[in-house]
Amino acid sequence: MGLMGDKRNLKYNQSGYADPTAYEAVSNVIKEEKELNKKVHDLISVLKFIIDWAGFELIDRIEIRDKKTRKEFR
Repeated sequence: MGLMGDKRNLKYNQSGYADPTAYEAVSNVIKEEKELNKKVHDLISVLKFIIDWAGFELIDRIEIRDKKTRKEFR
């Protein structure tokens, strides 16, 4: 639905021209970010389950860092 030049439509550059290369690159980054966030969510869920299963309670936040990207999650 987006208009050409619309900042929310990543298929077009600021001048309103189609920019499929940039769109594909940005789309790949967004996809990788979503996959990493899902991986972190799943990991935290498993850790919380194991903590509970072992008869313990989590009393503080879990902080982890992705070895590849060095991005930290809290």
